[in-house]
Amino acid sequence: MTPALSLQALRPRLVFYAFVAPFAALTVLFGVWPILLSFQVSLTASATALKPDATYVGLANYAAILSDPLFRDSLLRTLAYTAAAVAANVGFALAFALLLDSPLLARGRTLFKVAVFLPVVTPDVAGYVVWRWLYDRSFGAVNAALALLGLPPFGGLSSADTVLPAILVAELWHHAGFYVVIFLANLAMRQRSLEEAAALDGAGKWQVFRYVILPQLRPALVINTVYALIQFLKTFTVVVVMTKGGPADRTNFVSYYAYQLFDQGRYGEATAMASVLFAIVAVAASIAYALGERGERA
Repeated sequence: MTPALSLQALRPRLVFYAFVAPFAALTVLFGVWPILLSFQVSLTASATALKPDATYVGLANYAAILSDPLFRDSLLRTLAYTAAAVAANVGFALAFALLLDSPLLARGRTLFKVAVFLPVVTPDVAGYVVWRWLYDRSFGAVNAALALLGLPPFGGLSSADTVLPAILVAELWHHAGFYVVIFLANLAMRQRSLEEAAALDGAGKWQVFRYVILPQLRPALVINTVYALIQFLKTFTVVVVMTKGGPADRTNFVSYYAYQLFDQGRYGEATAMASVLFAIVAVAASIAYALGERGERA
């Protein structure tokens, strides 16, 4: 092969690398490098963690947080909340997307699409401040509406029994529209001829959904599940704005607990918590993606 021909054959690759290189550099600079620095800090004594001559203590910070009952409770609480939030958000988004795609909603479809996606582009803090006002037990709109209906008041953010459902609803409002858009894109690409063939063969609506539509939605299910796992395992903003980890530490998730320790100058333990959470996020997302890929091949 002549040099001219070999250069011509390599040109598509060179163009590809030229376009990818800036994004790869930004990913390393603002993604990989901070993660490595955070892990490095987690191996140092908090008093010297941010100094040039930091004192390394090995895995002592990890041993300290794993022996901390507050951290263990926070971790279990985070995992339980994530499971509930992922199921609620993905399930609601799937149902809402199917409704928007249904012929039953012939009019107003665009309005509903805008309405469900608008919270996604609403600033987090602004949205959660409004929800905090809605849940207020003294003058909030939620309890005002319940009083008009003659129903008992809702504990909202001030009750340990209701605070988790309260922030779950607020996060559902804020995030579900993104998952709805992903499902709608997948629904638009599905093969409707398969549904017609199944209906001609005598399949009912549930059978068509279960055996024809749902398998075609697997890519969207995988994407949404992975994204939701990442999103809710690191739940932070809603806690800072609405609950500050209370009441009774019911919303003191790992991200917020690490933030509290960092604010106290306990940098080594805080970054150790962040590293543990990052590892859990990476493993959970990888497992969800692998299960989705296996199901698609099957």
